[in-house]
This record gives sequence, C-alpha cells and structure tokens, in this order.
Amino acid sequence: MVNRQKLTEKVLRDAVPAEGRDYQIFDTDVRGFAVCIYRGGGRAFTLDYRHAGRQRRMTFARWPEWGVTAARERAKELRREIDGGGDPLATRNAMREAPRVSDLIKRYVDLHLPHLAALNAADQRSMMEKFIGPAWGNMLVTEVSSYDVELLLNKVAEGRARPAKQKPNNRARKLQGAKPTPVRANRVGEVVRKMFAYAIKWGWREDNPAMGFRRRMEAPRERYLSQEEIARLAMALDRAEDDRAAGIIRLCMLTGARVGEVRQARFEDFNLEHLSWTKPATTTKQRRVHRVPISDEAASIVRQRRLAVVSGSPWLFPGDTLGQPVQEIRRFWARVQKEAGIEDVRIHDLRHTFASLLVSGGASLEMIGKLLGHSQMQTTQRYAHLMDSPLRAGVDAVASAFKPRPQLVHDADRSDAPANPPSQTAQRAGMKPLNAAGS
Repeated sequence: MVNRQKLTEKVLRDAVPAEGRDYQIFDTDVRGFAVCIYRGGGRAFTLDYRHAGRQRRMTFARWPEWGVTAARERAKELRREIDGGGDPLATRNAMREAPRVSDLIKRYVDLHLPHLAALNAADQRSMMEKFIGPAWGNMLVTEVSSYDVELLLNKVAEGRARPAKQKPNNRARKLQGAKPTPVRANRVGEVVRKMFAYAIKWGWREDNPAMGFRRRMEAPRERYLSQEEIARLAMALDRAEDDRAAGIIRLCMLTGARVGEVRQARFEDFNLEHLSWTKPATTTKQRRVHRVPISDEAASIVRQRRLAVVSGSPWLFPGDTLGQPVQEIRRFWARVQKEAGIEDVRIHDLRHTFASLLVSGGASLEMIGKLLGHSQMQTTQRYAHLMDSPLRAGVDAVASAFKPRPQLVHDADRSDAPANPPSQTAQRAGMKPLNAAGS
C-alpha cells in the first residue's frame, strides 16, 4: 500500500529507515512528489510520473540541503513541464551527456592538430592548456557565448607577469609587470573560432560564438638590415668558429627561407645542376612543396657542407643527436648579434631583409611571394611600402614637368632689345611699366 501524508520537516526528521530496503513517503498535495528514505539514513526528494507510457522516477534534491517547501515548489514546476508533454528526466540526462568544452578540445587535438606543422600544433596545444581549458573546460559547448569569448580574449590581451630575464643576482628573482599581448589574443581567437567551426560540423551546436571576434591592433615588426649591417654580419660569420651554425645563417640570408626550413634541409632537396631547392611539405609553413631557385653562393654552401658532413648523413646541417638535424642555434645567434652590433635583429628579420633587397632589385610582389612561399597575397603586401622609391621617382617626374620653364631676359645693351622692357614682376602684378621720365 502506498504511504501518503503531507510532507513536512517533522515527517522527514521522524521517518525511520527500514532495514535492508528503501521506501517512499508520497505527498498528498502534489501528485507524484515524494521523499525517499534510504536504508542508510539519507533522504532525497523524488517525482514519479509517466511519459509516453513509461513509468519514470526522477530524484531532484536532497534533504536537508533542500527544505520541504522549496522541494514542493520545484515538484510543481516539474509537474507543469510534464503536463506540457516534457520529460524532465530525459532532459537532465541529455544535459549530462552533452559535450563539454573539454570534450571539444580533446577531439580537436586528436583530429585537427596532426595535420599541422609540429611547431604550430605545439603552439595551439599550449593555448588550450593555458587559456581555453582553464576558462571553459567544464562548460557545455552550447553554453559558450560571444560574451565569454570576448572576456577570454581580453584577459589574454592583458598579458601576464613573467620572471625577468635579467636578474641582478642569483638570489633575487624579480617579476616583470604584465606586458600586453594583443597578437596572442588574436591567435587564441583564431583557434577558438576553428574549434567551434568543428563543433558545428559535428552537430554539437548551431552557431559559432567566435565568428567575427574583435581583433586587436597588431603592429607588425619591420626591421631590415642596412648594407653596412649586412657587411658586419658577414664579417662576424666569417670569424665564427661554428661553421655549421654560420652556414645556417648564411643560407637564411641568401634564400629568404625560414630557419626551420634551413635546419631541416636535406642534400637530396637540392639540385645543384639547375640551382634549385625543393622544400618538402613537412618542413614548410604552408604545408606544401615549395620549389625555389638558389644563387651560386647558396649552392657553394651546399657543396661545402657535402665535404664537411659525415658520409651517409642526409642532413645538410646534422645535429649532435644521431640521425637528427640541428635543433637550436639561439646561443650562436646571440653571440653573432653582439659581435655585429645588431642586437635588435632576429633571425626571421633576415627573411624580411631578403625581401627588401628583392624589391630594390625591381622584383614584383608576386615574385617575392613565390620566392618566400606565401600562400596568401596579403602576406606579401607587407613589403608593398618598400616600393615607394620607384613611385616617388614617378611623382617627381610629374612635378618636374609642371615646373615653370625659365624665361629669356634680354640684355639692355643689345640694340634689338626694347628701350624700356617691362619687368617680369610688374607684368605678373598687372602694373604698367614706368616711362623713361619716371612719371
């Protein structure tokens, strides 16, 4: 027989657990509303109902965290939902099983990152571990809004305090203030946008909260070596004891290649007869094969490396680890920077310098893009301002044509000259010239 009575705080306190079984006390006011008395002494509020011909029981609150009055009001809300054709238990189970951002991150890492270059994949994994996961990991994929995206990117753009690189001594470890990182915020925004594009593709949500996120202003670094700096760099490389690292820097300068492409170059990639270098897709940023011509000087470096490298090694610049190319030359570059007096120059700036020299040689933007391996023309457009010199020459030519031509002034001593030639100033002013009497 069903145990029914009006549920009160006293009823719940006085209810005695049954040995070896759980039982329910149903409320007389709300149909299906009951309290379950567990054999261990715990108490929880439940709601029994039927949906689509099936008997359902939903546990929705525990006592004493929830009082009887609050639980009864919640039971009334659930009953109204059931009477409207809903199934609150199924809805709750679906919410529990709904994918969370942590699930989205895991699937994104498994399916998307393997197709990226190793450095790019590691960078995106770092973004998810440091920013996206801690902020949204426990949220449902459908709960993330455009407002959440903006809050996250604002936080990333503010930067974070980091240990100072220059320490006054070994004991002191001072912290630098937070340095704004707007570029990092833009990159995180791109990753978030890509992640939710996959979520839409997988049917996890219908819209992309990061679509059209506010991009922070980026000030692209523009550092080009002057002819004098190039000469000092060449002298520093000639004096360097590490011929291997010096060769990497020289090849970066002579080809405009990224340092990673040079480090991982193989002898088989070079055709010295046709003076060309075919970079495999695994080493290029655009993940496509990139074939470029090389100069005689670059080919000479390849020939010298053939003599210096142990027979059987495929790498142009083999590393200290057997079977691997050179992994790092930052310390070598720091010494070269100091010796050449170019402390503010990065290795990547050699690539920009290569492009600037191409411009000065009359190369078009399309040619520069092909040599540098740009997949998008807008990337090459950053070098467009270097073409101001020929444009300025054209403007100067127009200005020269528009200048007033010099007029011939007659000599007063010549017999064919007018007796009193009017002055050019008087003519321009519209004045009559004075006569000989000076009237």
